Amino acid sequence: MKQILVVEDDLALSRGIVLALSSSEMQLTEAHNLLDAEQLRQEIPFDLILLDCGLPDGSGLGWCAKIRRECNTPVIFLTANDTEYDEVAGLEAGADDYITKPFSLAVLRARVANILRRQDSSARIAVDGFVFDFETLSFTRGGEPLELSKTEQKVLQLLVRSRGSTVPRERLLDRVWGDSDYVDENALSVTIRRLRSKLEENPGAPRYIKTVYGIGYTWAVKP
Repeated sequence: MKQILVVEDDLALSRGIVLALSSSEMQLTEAHNLLDAEQLRQEIPFDLILLDCGLPDGSGLGWCAKIRRECNTPVIFLTANDTEYDEVAGLEAGADDYITKPFSLAVLRARVANILRRQDSSARIAVDGFVFDFETLSFTRGGEPLELSKTEQKVLQLLVRSRGSTVPRERLLDRVWGDSDYVDENALSVTIRRLRSKLEENPGAPRYIKTVYGIGYTWAVKP
């Protein structure tokens, strides 16, 4: 299930977006200011953020730039500013798309679907000296090949796509083992241990795959 964060201080518009996009494949979470949005972003690895440019406690432009420095979560700006300058500023801040208000909810649904489809197709990720290609199933570290099992590949993909954010154990279990009738939670711990043994220089003191105790795991972003 895709996780989408709606950051919009117009409560009626925010609720309308949630109702328009909610489905069995998308779960939407609302925030009405940047403080709450950032707290939610640290707790939930969102697949997409719908972001108003002007919020009560600051500019969405600056927050979008911060997101882009830390991870590759797609951002769609929702704004009443319809000048070319504003659109360019939004795209330069790192937004993936820019929609001016008022907008059709049908158009918004189409833009969201397009971004999510594009995200799913971006199979090659280069990070921290690793290259993970989830389409060709080629995985290297410093040019040296890595052998990963199917389960390890699935867990790794969730972690690196959400790098900088914590991926809850429940989400990993659902996305990787969700089709199974019964899953032993120890299976996730075993998979993480195996990934660390293959990716980390010191698996006992991991640099990349870190445990967030009581919540899940994260692919750490360099400060």
